[in-house]
Amino acid sequence: MPRSHLLDVSPLRANPAYARMWSGQAIGGIGGQLTIVAVGLHIYELTRSTLAVALVGVIALGPTVLAGLYGGALADALDRRRLAILAASVAWASTGTIAVLAWLGAEQVGTLYVLTAITAAASTVLSATSAAITPRLLPRELLPAASALGGISSGIAITVGPAIAGVLVAAVGYAWTYSLDVVLFVAAFTGIVTLPALAPDPSASRPGLRSVTDGLRFLTRAPNIRMNFLVDIVAMVFGQPRVLFPALAALVLGGGPVTVGLLTASFAAGALLSGLFSGRLGEVRAHGRAIGFAVEAYGAAILGFGLVVAFSMLLGGNVGSHGEPASTLPLVLAGLLLAAAGAADNVSAVYRSTMLQAAVPDVYRGRLQGVFIVVVTGGPRIGDLYVGLTASLGLLWLPPVAGGVLILVLVALLVARSRSFRSYDSLAPQP
Repeated sequence: MPRSHLLDVSPLRANPAYARMWSGQAIGGIGGQLTIVAVGLHIYELTRSTLAVALVGVIALGPTVLAGLYGGALADALDRRRLAILAASVAWASTGTIAVLAWLGAEQVGTLYVLTAITAAASTVLSATSAAITPRLLPRELLPAASALGGISSGIAITVGPAIAGVLVAAVGYAWTYSLDVVLFVAAFTGIVTLPALAPDPSASRPGLRSVTDGLRFLTRAPNIRMNFLVDIVAMVFGQPRVLFPALAALVLGGGPVTVGLLTASFAAGALLSGLFSGRLGEVRAHGRAIGFAVEAYGAAILGFGLVVAFSMLLGGNVGSHGEPASTLPLVLAGLLLAAAGAADNVSAVYRSTMLQAAVPDVYRGRLQGVFIVVVTGGPRIGDLYVGLTASLGLLWLPPVAGGVLILVLVALLVARSRSFRSYDSLAPQP
């Protein structure tokens, strides 16, 4: 019987432990977004500085990278259930401390920086460990569906969490918002605590610098996984126009903060919709080619978005006398193209995650998941720098147009040069 185009929920039926873990991650992810948004608003209220808000991510980047690399080594050397419980406990305690300080009125910018960095590092270890757990709970043929389910939970969290956070901060304040995250995190704990014991591979090395470097050396003899990371880096560095949204809303498309919200939501909505209609993705065996096509589609959508901006600027902008959009057409086109980019990115993520889980031996899986998180975390930040430097030339259309072209060209060249990536077969996965 042909599969439905709708989301395949077979993994949730196949293993109750996985279903509990996924549900906990979905609910806990919404809480995590509450705190991320609330901390940004909180720091801006305390400092009135956009730079101070930007430093939240900058300060957390170092601990996140270290946690991804070393946390992955821990996930390969220790019982993954116990490590997940430990990482979740640290993240929960850090968020709880933020909530307590907010209730006492004792919060300070420096304290928020430190606690947010601790939460980010612990969450990175938890994410790497949870991703390494999934292949131990599900058969290989259900991994694409599990990756799609992971995209759904992330999409819901990113879409719902920030919206709820803005309403809660305005209505009841920061303390209640942080406290709700603490409560929602109980669901994540429940999903982890009820997992079976997940002892490490007997051949696993002890965690440490040697274990980390051994995991990195594995990439030198894993051309498919290496290409997996490379095409994602290209897409994230050259195809992240998000820092342009405020300037575009003020100077080109009109609408101010409302337009910024619409553009941001468009990308998330595209990813979420593609996840809801991902049921047939599991039928594709050529995951390498599928990743290449999806990233090329992503680059084309970003290029199209840049062309919409360029034509709007060529026609004198789309900003009315009071800052409102003079026409809805450019804004609609921009939103549709960003939705297409979000959908393509989600399809790419499904196959990249599946390849990583299926092709990497279990003894290396935690470390490679850690590297994957470092790539996913660091790529967009480098992309923000690329966009900022390019946009400083005064041409707001240049970053997405040039970035889209670079993605199309570079990804085509990379995939063309890797025969093993093009011939990758999900029924016989090779790293």
